[in-house]
Amino acid sequence: MAGRIGVILVAAGVSRRMEGVDKIFAPLRGRPLLDCTFGVLASVPEIAEGVIVLSEQGFGQGQEVLTARGWSVGWNLCLGGARRQDSVKAGLERLGKVEWVIIHDAARPCVDQAIIYRGLEAATKTGAAVAAIPVTDTIKSVGEEGQVVQTLNRSTLWSVQTPQVFRRSLLEASIAKSGADATDEATILERMGHTVQIFQGDVGNIKVTTPQDLAIAEAILASRVLPEVLPSA
Repeated sequence: MAGRIGVILVAAGVSRRMEGVDKIFAPLRGRPLLDCTFGVLASVPEIAEGVIVLSEQGFGQGQEVLTARGWSVGWNLCLGGARRQDSVKAGLERLGKVEWVIIHDAARPCVDQAIIYRGLEAATKTGAAVAAIPVTDTIKSVGEEGQVVQTLNRSTLWSVQTPQVFRRSLLEASIAKSGADATDEATILERMGHTVQIFQGDVGNIKVTTPQDLAIAEAILASRVLPEVLPSA
């Protein structure tokens, strides 16, 4: 796949649970969170190019992150849309001639290269693959009155993460046909009847949604030696 892989880093969401702070630019190990996530993706040599999809409010700060990196080739910025699939579609339109696309939440700064490579390998099986971890808690389905409807069989349940990896043509066709909202791209493909392959995620690959998550991400990153592209001097 080398040279045929692009990345869409989704960062256009609204940080409703961050007490007024835009989580994408919240400080993490002395750097904006977006910079931490970007650093890992940019360190993968097989990735040819990428697009960071931002909200209108965060666009200027996103430009500052790229400028601080001294990164002028291969990575671009674009504005996101009202829904997640609109943002991904906008990112796809900015990518060059790549055959495979990695979609990753910018709010998951603890991603590592190992997860990315597992995803690239898994995607060759069906053209679509998602990172996930087995559910360990007991999961119950609950009705409107707060009463348990049933206890689900957790042996078949997985908690989905990003990165998610797709053959570009398949992803573009599925988004073009989809009208309903979806929380991730795999759901859109599933609705179209396409087989999605699971690959092993990482319990440390958390999504930052609250100030408490920032502290957890700080501890996770402090425990790792991550191969990544550091900001230019």
